[in-house]
Amino acid sequence: MSGVSIVVNGRSTVGDVDDRMLLVDYLREGRNLTGTHVGCDTSQCGACVVHVDGKAVKSCTMLAVQADGCEVTTIEGVADGDDLHPMQQAFHENHGLQCGFCTPGMIMSAVDMVNRLGPDLDEGTIRAELEGNICRCTGYHNIVKSIAAGAKAMG
Repeated sequence: MSGVSIVVNGRSTVGDVDDRMLLVDYLREGRNLTGTHVGCDTSQCGACVVHVDGKAVKSCTMLAVQADGCEVTTIEGVADGDDLHPMQQAFHENHGLQCGFCTPGMIMSAVDMVNRLGPDLDEGTIRAELEGNICRCTGYHNIVKSIAAGAKAMG
């Protein structure tokens, strides 16, 4: 067991974790933040993407002890109270989801994409950047459209 101190969605959390506990499990089981999904357990689907110190990370590939001293933002932390984040709003308005399982990871990846590359994203860039996120329901058309609209709204 190790002690960790992690700021999650702006709130300081302190606790003991098993040294082998994944960050995704810490968030889901330890913090009851179930918007971060476990999809594949092999870091291929992107459903578990969160931001660690402002950068997108697949939380199924990171141990909770590695996040000690870090700031973690989950899908529950991107909105401003009842006001959706511009990327969340864009997914809603552009029907960028079907079953919704991949949506939190897609949104977190999209926000990171805009933060790194700016708001002027073309379709090819968006599709290339989504390579680590899998949606099993859609043809990605509305996801790409949502990200482009969200990027403009963020810019």
